[in-house]
Amino acid sequence: MKQLLILSGKGGTGKTTIASAFIKLADAKAYADCDVDAPNLHLITGWNVEPEKTDYYGLPKAEINLELCTGCDQCRQNCRFGAIKAESHYKVDPFACEGCGVCAYVCPTEAITLVSAVAGELMLYSDQKKVFSTAQLKMGSGTSGMLVTEVKKQMKSAAVDTELAIIDGSPGIGCPVIASLSGVDMVLIVAEPSISGISDMERIITTAAKFGTKTAVCINKHDTNIVNTEKIEEFCNKQGLPYIGSIPFDSNAVKAINNGQTIVDIDCTSGTAVKEVYHKTMNLLFEQGGG
Repeated sequence: MKQLLILSGKGGTGKTTIASAFIKLADAKAYADCDVDAPNLHLITGWNVEPEKTDYYGLPKAEINLELCTGCDQCRQNCRFGAIKAESHYKVDPFACEGCGVCAYVCPTEAITLVSAVAGELMLYSDQKKVFSTAQLKMGSGTSGMLVTEVKKQMKSAAVDTELAIIDGSPGIGCPVIASLSGVDMVLIVAEPSISGISDMERIITTAAKFGTKTAVCINKHDTNIVNTEKIEEFCNKQGLPYIGSIPFDSNAVKAINNGQTIVDIDCTSGTAVKEVYHKTMNLLFEQGGG
């Protein structure tokens, strides 16, 4: 099974819009939303069934047994995250606790233990033909990369026999993007013709290169700044990266997404352009000896 990951160096480029169009065009049997901080692919992929939900346990959290606590203050003094408060009694702020275990180590009465804590929720949509894996990270949790890994594992373990899986990644270059990149066959980067868009595109290209992953670039809303569009094309040429097309700004695309549709569900200029980008991407992904 080939895995295509769609990324952007920043939010708001239209990455999920393009991912949903690819899923529709490919009639994908396996796909995932790895933007666990703000998943939204489920809004436009047309599932009418309730997902199977599973609690995801990330890093443990410290818990203080007040019956054993003598108030020696060692835990608070040694917590580098400021997660332990001494008010009427000692207590742990679960949003600040990183589960490092230092407090339990220094406690002379063994009043502190590390307990499992729910850090998010995995969701799996499935029927006899296809599977869709996604998740929602709990607010304040810092284990986004680990949860992304679980989303991908869930997709692969539940996937039907298929030659293609499409993954909608996270914006940026942080932990969830690193976890998304691991093991994929190709990355399509959706760039935006703005100053920040170019900078963030270059960062995500550098990140993907460290994994040795085949990478291609397309530009969304290319006609909003022709000069920057040309700069992106020139950059790709200098770096030897496949530049596989551009998609115009299209107000009909906004209407389609607001109606829970993909841009290839309606007759619009962006939908026509993304079809060409899709076919070029598939040619690169499945070319002989590639990926």
